[in-house]
Amino acid sequence: MADSAHPGKSTAGPETTGHEWDGIAEYNNPLPRWWLYGLYATIVWAFGYWIAYPAWPLVSGYTGGVLGYSQRETVLSEVEAVRRERGARGQTHLASASVAEIRADPALLRLALATGKAAFGDNCAGCHGSSATGRTGYPNLQDDDWLWGGTAEEIERTIRYGARSGHGEAHVGDMPAFGRDGVLARAEVEAVTSYVLALSGRPGIAGASPEKGAEVFAGNCAGCHGERAKGNPEMGAPDLTDPIWLYGSSPEQVAATVTNGRKGVMPAWEGRLDQATIKSLAIYVHGLGGGK
Repeated sequence: MADSAHPGKSTAGPETTGHEWDGIAEYNNPLPRWWLYGLYATIVWAFGYWIAYPAWPLVSGYTGGVLGYSQRETVLSEVEAVRRERGARGQTHLASASVAEIRADPALLRLALATGKAAFGDNCAGCHGSSATGRTGYPNLQDDDWLWGGTAEEIERTIRYGARSGHGEAHVGDMPAFGRDGVLARAEVEAVTSYVLALSGRPGIAGASPEKGAEVFAGNCAGCHGERAKGNPEMGAPDLTDPIWLYGSSPEQVAATVTNGRKGVMPAWEGRLDQATIKSLAIYVHGLGGGK
């Protein structure tokens, strides 16, 4: 049938499916066969994938598939292999290089700082604290007061051999028990206590003479701490003129130190930690801010 307004034009519309909603007809335009075949192929492939590979979640896991393949495990194993390779290479370099060589190599230095930080938390934080600020009897590693020297090499030696640890290479140096062993009388202990506290601007024991204490110090203490009381790292004798006191700075605490002595122990880590870890610890501690 022709359209009267447009001769020659057919008025027959496109083929529909016969479905109509509110005057809107559904055209019948079948999909191309090649597209349908592709869709069917992907459906078949999906069923095959579900059978061969992990696909469906379960309450406590997922279906493993007949091939048992896991992309996650594959990636994790590859990452772990790279980590082991890099770790072995880095640890070998750390173990063979000196502390100075490690500090001069940016890549090794980064590795040493990361290794040292982890090792400190596992082995040292129990005494020095997780932030390395120490507590009474355990040195603050962030200040610049070092009994046995604060260079990276000196710190390495202290970590490696310890102090009074029993190791043949350990630091050795005792604070004698002047009062307990009868070397000094109580009045002399109080006098020298007042004297050393006055060196750092602190009040001493009431009634004790700092002048008398200076004489006692010169005769009994200067051999280790020096005539000016500046300390001696070779003997582990602290500087008595600064405000840092390992065992407390009150008159009672200082008098107790003079009376009973101090023999704090730093364990030797040689043989307990590997070479790379010891060097990494030394570099990490040195880098906390107080290293010299």
